[in-house]
Amino acid sequence: MSDAKPPLTVLIAAPRGFCAGVDRAILIVEKAIEQYGAPVYVRHEIVHNRFVVDSLKAKGAVFVEELDEVPDGVPVVFSAHGVPKIIPATADARGLDWLDATCPLVSKVHRQAERLVEQDKHIIFIGHDGHPEVIGTFGQVPEGAMTLVETVEDVAALPDYEGATLGFLTQTTLSVDDTAAVVDALKTRFPDIQGPRGEDICYATSNRQESVKAVCARAEKLIVIGAPNSSNSLRLAEVGERLGVPAQLVQRGKDIDFEWLGTPTILGLTAGASAPEVLVREVIEALRDRFDLNEEQITTAEENMVFKLPRKLTA
Repeated sequence: MSDAKPPLTVLIAAPRGFCAGVDRAILIVEKAIEQYGAPVYVRHEIVHNRFVVDSLKAKGAVFVEELDEVPDGVPVVFSAHGVPKIIPATADARGLDWLDATCPLVSKVHRQAERLVEQDKHIIFIGHDGHPEVIGTFGQVPEGAMTLVETVEDVAALPDYEGATLGFLTQTTLSVDDTAAVVDALKTRFPDIQGPRGEDICYATSNRQESVKAVCARAEKLIVIGAPNSSNSLRLAEVGERLGVPAQLVQRGKDIDFEWLGTPTILGLTAGASAPEVLVREVIEALRDRFDLNEEQITTAEENMVFKLPRKLTA
């Protein structure tokens, strides 16, 4: 009986993993710990990745769900997904020293929402109900100024909004293809609706979805490294499935379901925007234990975006 491992080519998608917004958010927490000393409190997971959160906990970050869990006199960081306006206002009222790690591309959507309301427009927001980014964006405008839709069917169910002028915005981590269909439905139903001047879905989300499409042109199965509550990671798995490539979402190398994987000859591999490269290597090494591995990177775009840190941390 032969002990030879079956051959496996792993097509590694690029771009993958951390985006500029995630890099910035993690750096804000690390720099805050350096500057203020531990503990530094963080409202909500800074990004949706357990490995990242645990790494920051080990350095002195304390993660809480709500602001009232933050004691007086300690610094607090708001997560990359953005927060409703009431959160920094409450922190100010309590005299808390706070840092905003909201991704600048999410902040851009917040400003767009404020401008549409100033123009007396009702906003149709395309996003996933309950996602922190959606909660944060709704919290930028008065109650009732925005309506959430997720699907083309939701658009069909909207009222006629007679006499109202409309605008639309989107969550930054959606499926590019799904969102295009919802936007088309909105424009068909409401021809005068005003959209954002640029694309709301962030460059990193779009780039990672495109790289998965390129990988799935050859792969028999796809592994996506990311958390089950990570919107952009879930979308990557969906992209593969829609192309007829079975996909599995894993958080660590130990999570791979080898029974599901079987013995493909070509496997696609990518990582969501909040998954660090160390986990990509961990998954590859877990695969190497069972297969005679050949790595091949498929690059569809180059990313060199960098976002500035808050002034408090650079002064």
